Amino acid sequence: MIAFVLRRLIQSVIVMIAVAFISFLLFQYVGDPVSFLLGQDATPEEIREMRSALGLDQPFFVQFWHFLGNAVQGDFGMSLRQAAKVSGLIGERFPATLELALVAALLALVIGIPMGVYTALRRGSFMSQVFMGISLLGVSLPTFLIGILLILVFAVGLGWFPSFGRGDTVQLGWWSTGLLTVDGWHHIVLPAITLAIFQLTLIMRLVRAEMLEVLRTDYIKFARARGLSNRAIHFGHALKNTLVPVMTITGLQLGGLIAFAIITESVFQWPGMGLLFIQAVTFADIPVMAAYLCLVALIFVVINLVVDLLYFVVDPRLRVGKAGGH
Repeated sequence: MIAFVLRRLIQSVIVMIAVAFISFLLFQYVGDPVSFLLGQDATPEEIREMRSALGLDQPFFVQFWHFLGNAVQGDFGMSLRQAAKVSGLIGERFPATLELALVAALLALVIGIPMGVYTALRRGSFMSQVFMGISLLGVSLPTFLIGILLILVFAVGLGWFPSFGRGDTVQLGWWSTGLLTVDGWHHIVLPAITLAIFQLTLIMRLVRAEMLEVLRTDYIKFARARGLSNRAIHFGHALKNTLVPVMTITGLQLGGLIAFAIITESVFQWPGMGLLFIQAVTFADIPVMAAYLCLVALIFVVINLVVDLLYFVVDPRLRVGKAGGH
């Protein structure tokens, strides 16, 4: 177990160094921060002084080493567009993105797993066909179109929900949350549904496929031969083994929800990291782009590491395989 954890940690560190290097290349080949800071009318002397102050006159790998050291401390410099520390901007936007991703993931799990189980156990029923048709639409329709349709129907047409913003928030130390206010929940409904639909259909189809495969295994046939009820077989044995691979996919999808909430946040003007990144790309705000890339990579690495450890704990076959190999 210790060797497994150490191996995963080493792999995670290597991945983060590679991502940090890619982020560092943004400073080298995507625009010139000196031009953004001083403008086009700067004199050659001012440019030389600014490049020296920023350390841009040093060798390539020396600059990368300084960048890596600052990144470990969460320091990515100043935003070229907002003239504020990038770490502060990310800290302000991260709670909104995380809450949106968590609510979307919860919706996907609470709705997707029962739908997957139902379509596996009632394959020929009318509702099963309806669920499969809905899942096909959820996979096929782009996220921005789903968001626009929800705004058109529920915000513009019916007026049930607001179409933009985060609503009222409560400050808990440095963390801001809208989940403790009615207005905050009112605002998060449409963007959370928009972000959750693709994940929901993915989980539903995965649970259905895994459930059908588990129901064909020998131990399920043996359980039926012993006279166990369908309820005990389906939910006590089949579903429990079905959820092992679902746990892996769900964990990785949470990182995907955080990383790819960009479109949803843009459609609903949700004040999260995705909207901040879009604005940074528009204005070539390289420090913000680099910080976002590193943070998303860190989230994926941490979630992947946690899922690997949980998978190792939950699935006894991995432990037996490791012991046998050792």
